Amino acid sequence: MTVRPRSVMDPRYHDPLLGVVFDLDGTLVLSEHAFERMRHEVIRIAEEHGVPAGALSPTETIPRILERALGEIERAGRSRGDRYRFEAAAHRRIDEIELEALPRTTVRPGAEELLRGLAGRGYRLGILTRSSEPFATAALQRVGLRGLVPFLRTRTDSGPAKPDPEALLRLLTAMSVPPARAVYVGDHILDAECAVRAQVKFYAVLPVETGSLGTDADRFRAAGASAVARDLGELARQLDVLPPPSGDAG
Repeated sequence: MTVRPRSVMDPRYHDPLLGVVFDLDGTLVLSEHAFERMRHEVIRIAEEHGVPAGALSPTETIPRILERALGEIERAGRSRGDRYRFEAAAHRRIDEIELEALPRTTVRPGAEELLRGLAGRGYRLGILTRSSEPFATAALQRVGLRGLVPFLRTRTDSGPAKPDPEALLRLLTAMSVPPARAVYVGDHILDAECAVRAQVKFYAVLPVETGSLGTDADRFRAAGASAVARDLGELARQLDVLPPPSGDAG
């Protein structure tokens, strides 16, 4: 028998799963979003709404920039209406930039096979994404995955958005899946944060641009990942959807 080296973190024993929730961009589809441009645009809009110049950093994530901007507006004693107007303007601009990426959106290798395999085994499938509903729906349709994932929650939906754990818990409620019988799959530390705070098991799949396991895998483990996979094929094996590569078992 050939023993496969544990160059990635294989999943620990887990209770029988009922539902699998995926992040979208980077995990199931590759969209080449202009995130740096989005961050700068949100900061520009925040400053137009009274946030002091230099108070926000483009090195932070978009959720964190939005959170800090709203805090600055609140500390300045501005009205709730001012906060709503800033949020609406920021999300409008993010949506516009996001939709520009749609023509470049492609399926991540292995996504269709993984989803079909999970569906064939009776898992309930969902997507939790910070993308807008128009982008998410159009992207899934474009790459041929829309019919494979019945449940979708985006930042357009009412209520909290990822990484707020309530967003994941609301989606699982809609799927009729208890958190203890679910796993969330993503390629970003924010995905891990969301899952851990919701007390949902997290499986990481490394970003496609990652050349080696090293640092990224360690970061996911430190963030609470129960398993780390190089790609969706390896994730499928961790979820027992695909057999191990030839020679891995005697």
